[in-house]
Amino acid sequence: MDHLLTRSPGGALMVIPLALIVVISAVDVRSPEYVHLGPLLVIAPALTASFGGPLRTAMVGGAAVAAQIFIAVFHGGLTTANHVAQIIALAVLSALVVFFCHVRERRGQELTRVRSVAETAQRVLLRPPPGRVGPLRVAWRYLAAEDDTQIGGDLFAVTRAGGRNSRVIIGDVRGKGLAAIGEASVVLGAFREGARRCPGLPELVEVIEESVCQDLEDVSDTTADPGEHFVTGLLLQIPDDEGHAEMINCGHPPPLLLRDRRTTVLYAARPSPPLGLCGLPAPEHHGDVFAFERGDTLLLYTDGVIEARSPEGEFYPLAERVASFPPSGPEALLERLHRDLVAHTGGPLGDDAAMLAVERASSDVIRP
Repeated sequence: MDHLLTRSPGGALMVIPLALIVVISAVDVRSPEYVHLGPLLVIAPALTASFGGPLRTAMVGGAAVAAQIFIAVFHGGLTTANHVAQIIALAVLSALVVFFCHVRERRGQELTRVRSVAETAQRVLLRPPPGRVGPLRVAWRYLAAEDDTQIGGDLFAVTRAGGRNSRVIIGDVRGKGLAAIGEASVVLGAFREGARRCPGLPELVEVIEESVCQDLEDVSDTTADPGEHFVTGLLLQIPDDEGHAEMINCGHPPPLLLRDRRTTVLYAARPSPPLGLCGLPAPEHHGDVFAFERGDTLLLYTDGVIEARSPEGEFYPLAERVASFPPSGPEALLERLHRDLVAHTGGPLGDDAAMLAVERASSDVIRP
C-alpha cells in the first residue's frame, strides 16, 4: 500500500484527498447533528480521478464511504434514513467516478497505441537521412503536434542521384492521420525511384506528379476527408562540384539560404502548382538556379513552422529569428530553432512541423 501511494506516479498527491477525508470527518463529528458535511466527501474520489487511475480512485472512494459510516455512528447511528441515503449516494457517486476514470484510462491507452503505430509507420516511411550525403551535411527535426490522435503528412528525403548529384525533397500532404502517411508514401516512393533515373529536376517532378495522380486516390481517405487531396513540395538538385543548386517549388513555403550572417528567402521565379491537382492541364516545370557555395546552409521546412502561433496569436517569424542566430552547423541550427520555436508557442505546436538543414560542407568551415 505504501509503495502504491508514494512511489508510483502521482503518489505524493494522494495525501490531498486523504487529508480532505480526515478534515471533513473531524469537522462533521464535532458539528451539531443538523449540520451535514458528509456529502462533501465525494470531493476526495473526484479529485483523485484527476491524477490517479481507477485503483487509486476506488481506494479513496472506499475510504470516503468508510468515513461517512464513521460519521453516521456519531450522529444517530446507521439506521437513520438520512445517513443511509448519504452512504448509498456516496457509494454510487464514487463507483461512477471510478467507472469514468477506467473509461478515460482505456481511451488513453488506445490513443497511445494508435500514436505508437502511426509514429512507427511514419519513421519507416521517412527513413531519416544520414548526417552526411555526398558533400552535404544534413540534419532534420520532426515536431509532433499537440493533438496526439493525429499524425501529419510532412515528408522529406535526401538521396544520391546519377552524375554526382544529390536530390532533396520536402513536402506536406493535405490532411492528417494514417491516410496522410499513405499519401506521403506515394510521393516519397516516386521521388526515390525517379531521383535515380530522371536526367533533370523538371523530369523528376513530372514523374512524381504522374505517380501521385495515379495512386493518390487509392490511398486517400475520401470518406472521412472528401475535400481535395494534394501535396505541396520543394525539390532540390545539388551538384557535388559546382557552386550552385536548382530548385522547383510546387506550392511549398520558400527555403532560407544562410550564408555567413545573412539570411535570404529563396522565392521561386516561376513556381509550380502543388502536386496532385490532376484535373488541371499539366504545367511546365521550370527550375530556379541559385548560388549554393561551400559553407552555405539551406533551411527547408513545412508550414507547421511558420504557422506556429504564440499565446497572443502571432505567427513565428522564421526568417527574422534565424537571421539572429549565430553561424552554426546543421544540427546546432535545428536544435536552436527547435528551442526558439517552443519558446514562441509556449508549448506543443498546433500542427506537425518538419525541418531539414542541408549544408555544403567545406574543409575550411568546420562547425559542430
